[in-house]
Amino acid sequence: MNYIVVENYEQLSRKAANLIAAVVVTKPNCVLGLATGSSPLGTYAELIKKCEAGDVDFSAVTSVNLDEYVGLDGTNDQSYRYFMDTNLFSKVNIDHSKTHVPNGCAADLAAEGARYDELIRSLGGIDLQLLGIGLDGHIGFNEPDDCFTAATHEVELDPSTIEANARFFEKKEDVPTSAITMGMMSIMQAKKVLLIANGAKKKEILEKSLFGPITPAVPASILQLHPDLTVIFSEN
Repeated sequence: MNYIVVENYEQLSRKAANLIAAVVVTKPNCVLGLATGSSPLGTYAELIKKCEAGDVDFSAVTSVNLDEYVGLDGTNDQSYRYFMDTNLFSKVNIDHSKTHVPNGCAADLAAEGARYDELIRSLGGIDLQLLGIGLDGHIGFNEPDDCFTAATHEVELDPSTIEANARFFEKKEDVPTSAITMGMMSIMQAKKVLLIANGAKKKEILEKSLFGPITPAVPASILQLHPDLTVIFSEN
């Protein structure tokens, strides 16, 4: 584990973007596992700058996102497909047909999960997986549970996750109560994992996840077993 502490969110974003850019430069047709939420916004902004400057070429990159809300299609401004299109894909030279997000509107979510896992396998796995972390230790939408779920699957969102995400919606009642999320298998099989976290409120769960017991009650604790994990943390 490479644990990096930086002074502020801007430094965190630059370091994370540099690590992702290095993977793209080294392997132009790489597979990037991407995340949503507030944590990666700065990282995506830095990647956009690098692309505009001609320092990074995304034209051969394929992306697979971690998760999507159940019931929201890509035209909904709170969907994660919309988030990615707005905050990254429309602003870099990536082939939109090579950007993948689970379908939260699939009629059969179990079949959609199996399809998504097969897609990742067919791509040769993920070269770098970007992760944030929830206050309950969730990665993707893998919530605290009594076991680690390997496959992409539907999950009922924890009340604390719904509360945390309510700020993105007009009212708390609008927050979807379930999601489809990449499971632990694809995350743990990624060649590199990059976990970013900012804010003093994340410090306790980070320490519990990275230095405490490995338990599905703290989903991110499984990352202790990953052979190439980089964590970047800023309290500010």
